[in-house]
This record gives sequence, structure tokens and C-alpha cells, in this order.
Amino acid sequence: MRRIVPWPHPVLRTPAAEVAEICDDIRVIWDDLIRVMEDMPGVGLAAVQLGLDLRLAVVDASHERGQAIKLANPVLIERSDEMRDHEEASPNLPGVSAKLSRPARVTVQFLNEDGQEELRDFEGLWSTSVQHQIDHLNGTMYFDNLSRTRRAMLLKKAKKLR
Repeated sequence: MRRIVPWPHPVLRTPAAEVAEICDDIRVIWDDLIRVMEDMPGVGLAAVQLGLDLRLAVVDASHERGQAIKLANPVLIERSDEMRDHEEASPNLPGVSAKLSRPARVTVQFLNEDGQEELRDFEGLWSTSVQHQIDHLNGTMYFDNLSRTRRAMLLKKAKKLR
């Protein structure tokens, strides 16, 4: 099974490469992402978190689990004005988290598991998770959305925990 790469691995700071087509190799990576996400447990995971330079992610904010949405090349198309606060964290930097405010609803365009372009609305925790994963694919960590002072305190605490 693939493993989470620790912060500050360079792949976490580099925008991931576009996926040209959906093939069996991509489907295997999605399956690996789902397994790792469920083992954490988490509500989303991006390929870069496993050290893979590909614009692939999965999200599953369902209560029952087993509802994972597989995304390739996701792009935020629309954001609501209404915001939602949520405590965010990353397995790449364990032991720390921060409350962030993100749009409560978003529309995302992506290639689905059939290789078809899809436009989907996400709301609530689904919205937060998909935005968090897209940030990862763009080389951004959740703590980059904090003030300089809060980010420095969070990174200092994480370093202490290592």
C-alpha cells in the first residue's frame, strides 16, 4: 500500500500534472487513495499526498462511507458567497489542525471514472473536502490559508510533535 509523504516533501508544494486519460493505472491509484483515506480515516485525499504528481483526488464525506467520488483534473467553477467553518488537518502534517472558512457550496468540473467530463455541485463537508483536495493538487497546504502568525505557530507545534 502507498504511504502518506511527510511535510515538507517537495511534491506537496508543486502543482500536480494533468491526467491525460482515465485508464486502468489511474483506477488503481484511485483505489489506493480510497483505501488510505478510509484507513486514516479521512474525508478526502489527493494523489500528491502519496507522493504522486497527478491531478487525482477522492472525496467521501458520507456517513455510511463507500460513497467516494473519484476526480481527475478537478477545477473550481463556482463558489457560493455563504461560508462554512471547519477544522481542517492533513495526514502529511499529523497532530495539528486549524479552523478555516471556505465557501459552503462549490461547483467543480472534473473527469470522472468513466473518463467523461462532469460538472457537480458539492455542499457542506463535501464542499470543504473537495476544496481542500484541489488546494493540495495546486501545491497548497490548508495552513497556507492562515495568517502568517497562525501558520508559524501551527508549524512550530507540528515540529515539536515530530
